[in-house]
Amino acid sequence: MEKLEKTSIESIVEQALQDRYLTPAMEAEVGRICDSAFELSVEEYMALDRLMGALLTGEVVAVPRKQFINVMEELVLSEAVARVAEIEANSNKVLDLGDIAAYALNRLPPLYATTEQGANYQRERALADLQHLIAQQVKEAIDRNLDRPEFFPDRSTFGSVNKDSVLSQLSNLLQAYAPAFEEKS
Repeated sequence: MEKLEKTSIESIVEQALQDRYLTPAMEAEVGRICDSAFELSVEEYMALDRLMGALLTGEVVAVPRKQFINVMEELVLSEAVARVAEIEANSNKVLDLGDIAAYALNRLPPLYATTEQGANYQRERALADLQHLIAQQVKEAIDRNLDRPEFFPDRSTFGSVNKDSVLSQLSNLLQAYAPAFEEKS
C-alpha cells in the first residue's frame, strides 16, 4: 500500500491528478478527513470538486478495492472450517478460525486470479496438485492453535469483537471477502 506523505484533501487530489489514479488508500484518507472535519474549507471543497470532475471525465480512474483474488484463501478457509467445526462439535475446544487460516496461508503458495476463468483454473490446479499440502498445513495450524498458551486473552481480531463460535468467525470472514452478499430470507 502506498504511503500518503501529506494528509490533506488538496495533496491527495493533486497526487491523484498527477498519477491519474485514485487508490483505495487515497479514497479512505479523503473519507477519514471528511468524517473527522467539523467543516471543510473552501479549498477542500474545490479540491473535491476537481477530483469529482476528473473522475467523471476519466482523467482520474478509481482503482477498485480488489481487482484480484487469492484462490488459496478460499481453499484454506473451506478446509479449516470443516476441520474446526468437526473438532468443536466433538469437544469443548473453541478454535480461532482466522488464526488457523492465516497460519496455513503463510505456509502455502498464493494462487492469484483476475478473472473467473483464471480462478477456476487455479482452483482445479490446487485441488489436483495441492490438496494434500493444504490439508497438512491446516492440520498443523490447528495443532499449534490447540497447543498455544493464552498470552493475550483480551486481544481483538480484525473486524470482530472476540466472538467464540466458528459460525460467527466464518460470518465475519465472509463479510470481509463478500461484502455485497445478502442473505436471502
